[in-house]
Amino acid sequence: MSMFDDGNRPAQPERRGPVLIGLARGPDLRPVVAALSAGLTNPVPEGSLSEIFERQVQQLLSIRGVRLREIPSRYQARLVTPTRTSESIVLGVPTADPQIQAVLEASFDRNRRLDEHDVELLTVAAQLGGLVLEASRGRTVFRTHRVSAVSSPLIGSTAAMQLLRERVERIAQTDFTVLIEGESGTGKELVARQLHELSRRGAGPFVAVNCAAVVETLLEAELFGIEERTATGVRGRRGKFEHADGGTLFLDEVSDLALSAQAKLLRAIQDLAVERVGSTGTRRVDTRIVVATNRPLSDLVEQGLFRADLYYRLSGVDLHVPPLRLRREDIPELTSHFLARHRAARDLSMSDAVMDALRLYEWPGNVRELERLVERAVALVVSNRIELEDLPPQVCGRYGEILGPSVTAGESMRAWGSRYARLVFERCGRNKRAASRLLDISYHTLEAYLRYGSVSHRTKRRLPEWTHGASVATTDEPGQQESRHITESS
Repeated sequence: MSMFDDGNRPAQPERRGPVLIGLARGPDLRPVVAALSAGLTNPVPEGSLSEIFERQVQQLLSIRGVRLREIPSRYQARLVTPTRTSESIVLGVPTADPQIQAVLEASFDRNRRLDEHDVELLTVAAQLGGLVLEASRGRTVFRTHRVSAVSSPLIGSTAAMQLLRERVERIAQTDFTVLIEGESGTGKELVARQLHELSRRGAGPFVAVNCAAVVETLLEAELFGIEERTATGVRGRRGKFEHADGGTLFLDEVSDLALSAQAKLLRAIQDLAVERVGSTGTRRVDTRIVVATNRPLSDLVEQGLFRADLYYRLSGVDLHVPPLRLRREDIPELTSHFLARHRAARDLSMSDAVMDALRLYEWPGNVRELERLVERAVALVVSNRIELEDLPPQVCGRYGEILGPSVTAGESMRAWGSRYARLVFERCGRNKRAASRLLDISYHTLEAYLRYGSVSHRTKRRLPEWTHGASVATTDEPGQQESRHITESS
């Protein structure tokens, strides 16, 4: 059959379906698609893709409002499409997950009646809405990876840090209140910021409040705000809850709150509403609460220093930030990160001895202390390489006193074992049986180590200061008292 009719013109295909009908006459969806494309490529779009889609469809049909939304499965809504009244219409939106239901809702005034073309265009818009929802999800995932790659505040490759990052990414997809526990200086605020940046509230404000730094009498006004002319000379202002509306409120050191302030905080978290000082009404807020403490709240509840009802309201979804001494393998990575941050000022490197000393140190100040140590080196080190003598005495103490000389002298494992056995022997009051128990070796093995040290060391090595401390008290059984006369190395 010829593709040309009698006038030698190509035969036109039959047009079917609402898409071609909608594009054939009257307004079409091309402006909507163009706006979505601009929003997808613009690094700082005016709203999410769903908001752009709703705004464009509303302007296209000149109606009161358009809303594209997903219905949570817990509501088990049954949608009959199309559902139409004199002032609204609800259309089904296709989704990739059959467990999730999505709808397109359009509302209009009574004097604005929708004709068949408007209904057809909304039907096509509902189909497009499914693609918009899927694109929004993909964009959220892309934004998550982009934020992680750019900021990457949680440095470390140990199993503890990998688990922490995984939990942060999962919890960030919810709006639940989060409790972060950890010692001072471990990076609790960095975890809170990561939760905020990876959540749907990432574009909103992140407001941090140090509860320990706020005067108790001013805490209520600081958190909940104060009305105008509540007192003479007082100006009205919003509180931190209202400042964080649409974002995240981070309450650091929540354990330092007074009991009266804890009761008011519990009410605000439960109702998601605040009452300003001097006000008679409440204000609704859309704020996610993230709290942190350097003291276990469960212990404070037992001591009567923290309200049990507030504790159970905050706990459940919690994160624990490990101290630096429990993830020493991350110290080289953290040190490189801090050095790279100041590379514009000083390009420094570290010797192997310095890195060994950093691994041995206990780090009571955790990551914050390590960061300040790097800043000290950037400011004070003369050469371009940080050496052991550039470290503070408390940091290089044990390494410089014990391990450093052995490494420098190239001592063998047996020589080091002999030296260590003699150190423990001196600390135990030169009691062989006590030293054997402490070293978890046999009596004869200890004697062999002591004998090796006496023969191999021709020069007497000065013992570290810590060996001159309090001796370990021991009590030998009758008949087992050992001779105190041990030949010292000459």
